Amino acid sequence: MKKIEATIQSTKISAVSDAINDLVGGFSILEGNGRGSGERQTIRAGRGTGSYIAEYNKIAIVITVVDDSNAEKVISAIENAAFSGKNGDGIIISTTVDSILNIASKKTGSDAL
Repeated sequence: MKKIEATIQSTKISAVSDAINDLVGGFSILEGNGRGSGERQTIRAGRGTGSYIAEYNKIAIVITVVDDSNAEKVISAIENAAFSGKNGDGIIISTTVDSILNIASKKTGSDAL
């Protein structure tokens, strides 16, 4: 099994969610702030007379666990949905999962998904 974590721009949550909804059993989305290679937003302040560069970008992290056979398909779907061609589109990390347990059903391995 593979754990896939995709850090994406928060504006792409809906597109990524739609892209993987039918490919995975479930996923989590965490929203927050991040700092990377993307251009940060310019924010107006002081009744519109001044502006400053935001310290962080608004990001989302999409997390899911899938069977090895579906990992590339899910990664590709996330990549295509989150792509804008601009610096800061995000990153996708895939790691191997040794074990998994569904607490409610007590199922393990692929059955837990």
